[in-house]
Amino acid sequence: MSAFRLDGQTALVTGANTGIGQAIAIALGRAGAHVICAGRSACDETASKIDSAETLHLDFADPMAAQGIFADRRVDVLVNNAGIIRREDSADFGEADWDAVMDVNVKALFFTSQAFGKAVLAQGRTGQIVNIASLLSFQGGIRVPSYTASKHGVVGVTKILANEWAAKGINVNAIAPGYIETNNTDALRADPDRNKAILDRIPAGRWGQPDDIAEAAVFLAAPASRYIHGTVLNVDGGWLAR
Repeated sequence: MSAFRLDGQTALVTGANTGIGQAIAIALGRAGAHVICAGRSACDETASKIDSAETLHLDFADPMAAQGIFADRRVDVLVNNAGIIRREDSADFGEADWDAVMDVNVKALFFTSQAFGKAVLAQGRTGQIVNIASLLSFQGGIRVPSYTASKHGVVGVTKILANEWAAKGINVNAIAPGYIETNNTDALRADPDRNKAILDRIPAGRWGQPDDIAEAAVFLAAPASRYIHGTVLNVDGGWLAR
């Protein structure tokens, strides 16, 4: 099972204060990594659940916020989990909401990955990037135009970086979560009709748990995935198969 271990590795997880990001950070810690828990909100709770961890303030309202963090520290695994969403009918969707979502979900993800990649390449070592995409990387959704566009963009960025960096020792892949039990889906699960409609379509017959995404992230961060490049792993209970 050593191919699934991360002993001696350092992993940085953005948006690690809650939900999927928190679960990924904890799972990487269980696999032996030292974890840097980064977020615009305090990540102390997450760090307290990991044997070897530290916290870092990163607010991707400034998409270039991570530019300086790889110069003076070794990071082996980057998980780009931080993301935001804005909801409004497409006919009424405003420019400010469009820009805010695209800045965090795509621009920050690209330039954080770029800074990580530059550091890894300059030091002549290997690294892993795991991006968090979405079912809306493949579907249109409703009332979330900038989120949908941004998550399509995440897949594109994943593929181009894999094309350029695979032969240089950097694995770049993504996970597309399905409907997961987090704070972001509380309203959906509380609506009996909407909850039933969602469950009726999921072949697995249940909502996903943050740990379902977290263990997939460990796999893509670990040596076991060394020949996987530019892949989007759907962790959705079979949703996209319907």
